[in-house]
Amino acid sequence: MARSVTLSTTLSCTPDEAWEQVQTSALLMHVAAPLIRFTPQGGRPFPEIWVPGEYRAWMWLFGIVPIGWQAVVISHPAPEGETRHIRDNGYSPLIQRWDHWIAIAPGESGTTHYTDRVEIEAGILTPLIVAFAKLFYAHRQRRWRALARSRFAARRG
Repeated sequence: MARSVTLSTTLSCTPDEAWEQVQTSALLMHVAAPLIRFTPQGGRPFPEIWVPGEYRAWMWLFGIVPIGWQAVVISHPAPEGETRHIRDNGYSPLIQRWDHWIAIAPGESGTTHYTDRVEIEAGILTPLIVAFAKLFYAHRQRRWRALARSRFAARRG
């Protein structure tokens, strides 16, 4: 049975700035660190800008403990009004479904309303993976907020 996790936050940047960042693989690496490090499989780096397709990556907890591979399956669903989405409909040997939707929408006073929503199916491990997803997305959103406050300077440096 699938379970979902949804977390939202306000970013102190415009939706266009957030959209530009969320399309980059460097953003994933930045907001996941240091909790998770992704190492692309196949000897080639992730594309600079995500294009629809499947990418496989080794995952490392705290950058050192191997936790297996994950398929990152990127698509760009159609916008819903002013809300834009990027989707990772991923999976791994332990997680049959990791359907992650990022929504970027206008907030108040030039800010961005940012939402992570993920549907998870992992059999008996689902409750554990759901608990991890809550921690992981809270961590990512903290990193996003700091990055937006710096006007994305940490990504340039």
